[in-house]
Amino acid sequence: MPEVPGSPGQPTESSAPPSSAPIQPETLLAFDFGVRRIGVALGNTLSASARPLTLIDSAPTDQRFARIAELIRTWQPDRLVVGRPLDEDGSLTETTRLAERFANQLRGRFGLVVEAVDERFSSREAQAIIAATGRRGAQSAQHKGHDDPMAAAVILAQYLDALGRSPSSPPPVSAS
Repeated sequence: MPEVPGSPGQPTESSAPPSSAPIQPETLLAFDFGVRRIGVALGNTLSASARPLTLIDSAPTDQRFARIAELIRTWQPDRLVVGRPLDEDGSLTETTRLAERFANQLRGRFGLVVEAVDERFSSREAQAIIAATGRRGAQSAQHKGHDDPMAAAVILAQYLDALGRSPSSPPPVSAS
């Protein structure tokens, strides 16, 4: 049976609130889930900004969630955003299922609202941003060779754009 976003236990696909609804200031953490690594970005609705934050190893699971708990304690986000990887044609993949499971685990462990965002092409956009800003060589050893934190920032920028809080183009992604 196909999973329906928004059904009980499933992350919800983000949608823009009515344009007249005021946006409350919120701190957001976003995750670009991967089987080996998870990119993390930080942003907020007040400035409609998103920036790459860190990279977390996906395994072992207990260390992954300990690191996420540390980030949540440090940044005290109001909600979490998780990229929902779909195939180019929009179909579900095995990674989609794993990312949805990860989103459900975040919700269950931390009791925060978790929003899902279609992340198709976010890695390509992250690579383009990195190439355009010349950041690849300047990245720390922790991030060297990995586009995942920037992809998480792109995912968060897409979420903010859906809220109607970010400039139309380009998305508010900081390369720092």
